[in-house]
Amino acid sequence: MKALLSAATLAAGLTVTSADAQLLQKLEDAVTGPPTQEQVAAARQEVQGAAAQALSALYAVVPGARRSIENAAGYAAFSTFGMKLMVAGGTSGKGLAVNQRTHAQTYMKMLQVQGGLGFGIDKSQLIFVFTNEQALANFINQGWEFGGQANVSAMAGGEGGMFSGAAAISPGVYLYQITETGLSATLTVSGTRFFVDADLN
Repeated sequence: MKALLSAATLAAGLTVTSADAQLLQKLEDAVTGPPTQEQVAAARQEVQGAAAQALSALYAVVPGARRSIENAAGYAAFSTFGMKLMVAGGTSGKGLAVNQRTHAQTYMKMLQVQGGLGFGIDKSQLIFVFTNEQALANFINQGWEFGGQANVSAMAGGEGGMFSGAAAISPGVYLYQITETGLSATLTVSGTRFFVDADLN
């Protein structure tokens, strides 16, 4: 039921702001009940593990990305490989945004709006890298949305070659996509939205 409510909201073309996400969460909880503490703890652990796996997959194919991420203001890693999505099941994926300066962690949701489009979300890992804290704060507080034609080519490198294999999607924001065949040269993220997971924060 939660998945249907989320999908219906997004399919209607509504932009998911922080306030919208909170309102949607209250509606979902009214229908299905809020998750238990045990469910939240298990889901947090699952998301943390999946984010770590996404980073490991990136470092395996782009070893230089480790230094870039360690020196960045923050990152957000999303993965659905092997995820059961225990809380608010049916969403396309979950992830973790990390502020490297404060070590604050924010749990996020990733929803694919248009069926048949996008990046095969069940077979991809996405790693956002933020070179400044404002870009990271905007991602967390305002969410992120890729339009229906968001096909972006990865570049050879940015900021002195630090982000080889990543696509520059906004000032101070780079994105890597890992698929079953390795690092993707073209990011196909159409119809995808990212926003805070009110259940897990």
